[in-house]
Amino acid sequence: MSTVRPPDFTLRQLAYLVAAAEAGSIAAAAERLHVSPSALSEALTELERALGAPLTVRRRAHGLTLTGSGTAVLARARRLLDGAAELAAGIRGPDGELAGPVTIACYPTLAPVILPALLDGFGRAHPRVQLDILEVTHDQLRGRIESGEVDVAFVYDTLVPGAPRRERLYALPAHVILPAGHRLAGAESVRLADLASDDLILLDAPPSSEHTLSLFARLGVTPRIRHRTASYEAVRTLVGRGLGYGVLVQRVANDRSYEGYPIVAKEIEPPVEPVGIDVIWAAGAPPSARVQRLVAFARSIDWHGAAPAAGGAP
Repeated sequence: MSTVRPPDFTLRQLAYLVAAAEAGSIAAAAERLHVSPSALSEALTELERALGAPLTVRRRAHGLTLTGSGTAVLARARRLLDGAAELAAGIRGPDGELAGPVTIACYPTLAPVILPALLDGFGRAHPRVQLDILEVTHDQLRGRIESGEVDVAFVYDTLVPGAPRRERLYALPAHVILPAGHRLAGAESVRLADLASDDLILLDAPPSSEHTLSLFARLGVTPRIRHRTASYEAVRTLVGRGLGYGVLVQRVANDRSYEGYPIVAKEIEPPVEPVGIDVIWAAGAPPSARVQRLVAFARSIDWHGAAPAAGGAP
């Protein structure tokens, strides 16, 4: 005879908590779930009673916020619901076919390199897995893996909030991009010190901005920043127009800007330390089969082939 005591709460109540936390109000969550606000509110009250702690603060005019206990329960609720969905999929799916959602976060400048291969290759191999995409910088990722909101993320190998598990995919050194008419456009490589008097178009999104400025700081050089932008393509476009130079990590096969102006990519001399690109996921609990398979698929890709050298062919 089993001695396991069934819990005093239900998966439905946990799902209501997750929906309310994501929607920010009882009314919005109820509309999303097609239930009445009173039914959803009562379910949350019953969940709080079962767990013996207040999980939410509900104010009619100010929506819903989580207490400290609610934040802790939310992360575990997401994992329980994910496990329940995986259990159902494992029973219903033909021949154990993977099914269910995977939320992928990706640093914006990595998205054009990482996402096409994943959405195409993994999507065709596992058509019943729903891949949901979020483009976020490292600071915007804070807490979202630990809470279960994000299943897996593709990021640069710099400080990432928390202590997630990680695997290295590939590494690239930063390079300089110049307008075709620049005085150094014909050089084999470029020294950052030789650009001190030129205008820099800074990719201003952490950790890219910090990494770029650290390259100059190590040389004792202060770059002359003309424009800052969080858009990778905007950097290339402004450089193409001759408004300055850029320092980027990700390589593209196209040697023209978004507007069609020619751009020249040059390696930095002396060589700089490569930047690692990692896949990360939560360390607190075993990942789902879907996440394990996605990580394995990402590791199997020849990313060096997918990320051509500066100025090289695809």
